[in-house]
Amino acid sequence: MARKKKELPVVEQIEITDVAAEGKAITRWKDKVIFVPFAAPGDVVDLQIFRQKKSFAEGRVLAYHTYSPLRTEPFCEHFTICGGCKWQHLPYEEQLKFKQQQVWDNLHRIGKVELPEITPIMGSEKTRFYRNKLEFTFSNKRWLTHEDMRNGTVYEDMNALGFHIPGAFDKVLDVRKCWLQDDISNQIRLEIRDFARKNDYTFFDLRNQEGFLRNMIVRTSTTGEIMLIVAFYHEDEAKREALLQHIGDKFPQISSLMYVINSKCNDTITDQDILVFKGKDHMFEEMEGLKFKIGPKSFYQTNSEQAYNLYKVTRDFAELTGEELVYDLYTGTGTIANFVASRASRVIGIEYVPEAIEDAKVNSQINKIDNTLFYAGDMKDILTLDFIREHGRPDVIITDPPRAGMHEDVVNAILFAEPKRIVYVSCNPATQARDLQLLDVKYKVTKILPVDMFPHTHHVENVVQLELK
Repeated sequence: MARKKKELPVVEQIEITDVAAEGKAITRWKDKVIFVPFAAPGDVVDLQIFRQKKSFAEGRVLAYHTYSPLRTEPFCEHFTICGGCKWQHLPYEEQLKFKQQQVWDNLHRIGKVELPEITPIMGSEKTRFYRNKLEFTFSNKRWLTHEDMRNGTVYEDMNALGFHIPGAFDKVLDVRKCWLQDDISNQIRLEIRDFARKNDYTFFDLRNQEGFLRNMIVRTSTTGEIMLIVAFYHEDEAKREALLQHIGDKFPQISSLMYVINSKCNDTITDQDILVFKGKDHMFEEMEGLKFKIGPKSFYQTNSEQAYNLYKVTRDFAELTGEELVYDLYTGTGTIANFVASRASRVIGIEYVPEAIEDAKVNSQINKIDNTLFYAGDMKDILTLDFIREHGRPDVIITDPPRAGMHEDVVNAILFAEPKRIVYVSCNPATQARDLQLLDVKYKVTKILPVDMFPHTHHVENVVQLELK
């Protein structure tokens, strides 16, 4: 006989007290921390507990008794459903305060190293339409909202083009308007969706791995260029060409119209051939007169204008005089390396992805930069003691690792190299704090400046300067 599932409690009239990791708000009840999405400190609510562990619980708001004075009206009709922009209900000034506190808490609690006063966070001038890249998914399993189900809404067409629903990998929210990217992105997406529906194109079924239309990616740049990549699950030349021709004619401003046939089980296209239907196979981004070539697989910071501010902070923290040998770790397409090259004697960039290194070399050539060297390979395998002996001990190391932070072997190689200064750029202050603790044996933290790249989310970049003790 199956055990009866224990009914989870409802907690009435409890006040939300703070904001925690992953953008969730928190309160305390019976010696437990309760994590609550889409609430704000000062809200008084009734909560339905839906997950309960020994030291914490998760709940969702059933009713509001008092709204927090911090609240503002969310601007997107899809707020709370699509999974993005979880802080739309908080004024941007409040978001920045919470992000600054998040950085300090992580560095203080995890790093446990001596810290200087943290410089006030640098906010993003744009808080809407700031992204230069978005990916949308085609699905034959449209997500029905609670309102749809309450109203008994019946859709004859269950096809959707939009974002995956958190916790429901095969369900997609049909997005009418996204506020993250220039509105041309919405126009292109809706035109493709409407053309596909009118012409009976099949949308992808993720569970059964069948259907024609799979994904689409829109990239824009501050130079005004637009790249569109449409991913098809299988080839149907007549249908593919009809769709791409229609979009090319409807939006002549698309400078790179591309497609890929991806019959794999996953959506990644980094290992696939991406073909040009019309226009070029790349576009350009510009920064201080430097041009950066961006292909369909290239990584580039997704908030172009704020990326410029992030790189200026990084360069300022490096305090270059023109005489230094700089190592740029996790260089990606060499954006930072090329950006600081004019103020250094030489810059050596290291990156895991070979295609990114080829882009980095091209970017140096385009900008007539001749004092850069780039190497592809796993960081811990490339940045060895022999490598440092061969190329020289760096005066400055700039490191911008992925969310997981730096491998311990990389930290040890940095400690061996003993650069005078380290500039550590991080998208995850928690792993950054862990690495700062490892570097503390030889380095002290001298400057901290958070930079907000992603308004309305809990994500934050943080730049730290370290000096050799």
